[in-house]
Amino acid sequence: MSWQHIRGHEALVSEFAHAFRRGRLAHAYLFTGPAGVGKRLFAVELAKTLLCERAATSDPWQACDGCASCKLVAAGNHPDLAIAGRPEDANELPIQVVRDLCQTLALKSAFGRGKVAILDDADDLNEAAANSFLKTLEEPPPQSHLILVGTSAQAQLPTILSRCQLIAFRPLPDAVVRDLLRAQDVAEGTLLERVVKLANGSPGQALALADPELWDFRGALIQAIARPPLDSVALSQQWMQFIEKAGKESVNQRRRASLTLQLLLDFLHDTLRVGVGAGPRSAEADELPLLRELAGRGDPDGMLDVIERVLEAEVQVNRYVQLVLAIEALCDALGRGLQTGTAR
Repeated sequence: MSWQHIRGHEALVSEFAHAFRRGRLAHAYLFTGPAGVGKRLFAVELAKTLLCERAATSDPWQACDGCASCKLVAAGNHPDLAIAGRPEDANELPIQVVRDLCQTLALKSAFGRGKVAILDDADDLNEAAANSFLKTLEEPPPQSHLILVGTSAQAQLPTILSRCQLIAFRPLPDAVVRDLLRAQDVAEGTLLERVVKLANGSPGQALALADPELWDFRGALIQAIARPPLDSVALSQQWMQFIEKAGKESVNQRRRASLTLQLLLDFLHDTLRVGVGAGPRSAEADELPLLRELAGRGDPDGMLDVIERVLEAEVQVNRYVQLVLAIEALCDALGRGLQTGTAR
């Protein structure tokens, strides 16, 4: 049945099913939780259930997956389902995106079963865009449901938070992430286990990390930073070449840049652990000499400073600073930080 492919959130499925059967679904929800744990997938499945033309008579909660409405939702072009998010080249959700979504929600239902709107990237609502939601949130059109998808309640403006029912999604168990990776034909072995460990309960993140080319670059990256002298110019050029291999689309390049930074952060955290006498969290045994060599060139405070600088680069990548500038500046900071103990 339709809800069976929602893995790891069975308790939430049960809660929504109970509210649905009692006719107590809220008109506005805010889904929060880590990226890649299935919030948007859950929202689309809920929309399909609400819009299904012939849900199973024994249990209307289960969409039939066979009617025209279900097929249109699956294809992403149902006239009564509107999905919007932050444009790829924007730092915030433009007010016009929100206005268009509200206007679409207010239109008459084409299939007669109501309207559903899903807004991704709710964390990126600015005050003006959030305020344009207020009338719709306070006086929703009949038979309409609005679902906002973000990462945390703390990232939302009070005007949004106070008018939505908050639904918190948790990281999935490692066993579920592992099964989902296997279903995507990720090979058994060291790579799968390392990806599961690094994904922190996010199948989406795990799948993105399960790219052998990414791990090949990680190997070159940690060799470059662990053994002096670090040639920051050559490293930044190599890094950008790898990023640009993701394709011409900016969103794909930024995604790859973010993934490489996450792998670098993981290695630096393992270096910090080794430096204070603990074992690495995810590094393999054959990487211990590199970790010890890097840890021995500074102190924990210096390594924390380097880690903070990498985190800043991650923010810059996600906030659309020009990629080449962000990577060049980071490599320069790494060159200084791993030699002098400070990346400033």
